Amino acid sequence: MQNKVSLKLRELADSGRKGIAWLIDPDDIHSPIQFEEQVREAVELKIDFFFLGGSLIQQNTIGDIIKFIRSITEDIPTVIFPGNSLQFSPLADAILFLSLISGRNPDLLIGQHVSIAPILDKSKVEVLPTGYMLVDGGQTTSVHYISQTIPLPNHHPELAVATALAGYFLGLQYFYLDAGSGAPNPVSPELIKAVKKKIKSPLMVGGGLNSKEKIQTAFASGADLVVLGNGAGKNLQLVREAASILETFRVFSN
Repeated sequence: MQNKVSLKLRELADSGRKGIAWLIDPDDIHSPIQFEEQVREAVELKIDFFFLGGSLIQQNTIGDIIKFIRSITEDIPTVIFPGNSLQFSPLADAILFLSLISGRNPDLLIGQHVSIAPILDKSKVEVLPTGYMLVDGGQTTSVHYISQTIPLPNHHPELAVATALAGYFLGLQYFYLDAGSGAPNPVSPELIKAVKKKIKSPLMVGGGLNSKEKIQTAFASGADLVVLGNGAGKNLQLVREAASILETFRVFSN
């Protein structure tokens, strides 16, 4: 089914079930054996998506990683989370077509999109128009540096709401709040709540979610999908804890 990723994201948002995505940066894979063990455990934990991408990828092995994941499971969709237009593979189930609406860098608002649009048009990859919003997580992260943009302040939810509304009125259908990989502070619960209250579209939240308590807070504040990156790659215990939290939401949503 070509629209299976969008349908799943909307089902999460409409039902209140919540979901987990593991964001895999290809440059962080140093041991194929360890990576295989992690993928197999993630499958057993029934995560919802594998996201693939990063701010700076020195070797584009996304296609090979997708093939590897598919050799283990075809049930969990692979979604490209691109740092630029070069991070693409026609083997993916979907791509987050990210427009960095929190910044004023025209290349990341529309420039990169123009260069890859003809390729996407010829592929069978599902395109998810996504408003990408960087939020200040307490330090400059790689995504802030690469994007050359100033993140939204974490303590001013009204600015995030205005930004999300602008993206919504422009026709964006999904929204991603990101404090950046390895951020000491995740997106604040007040900001998540404020955006979710105004925008009923599926809401993804990532960056700085390195503990069970922070993941629980993100879910409770309105995140439909939490995206675990650095922490999950170093320690899948974080994914196990997130999966245990999900069971609570799934019980109450049934």
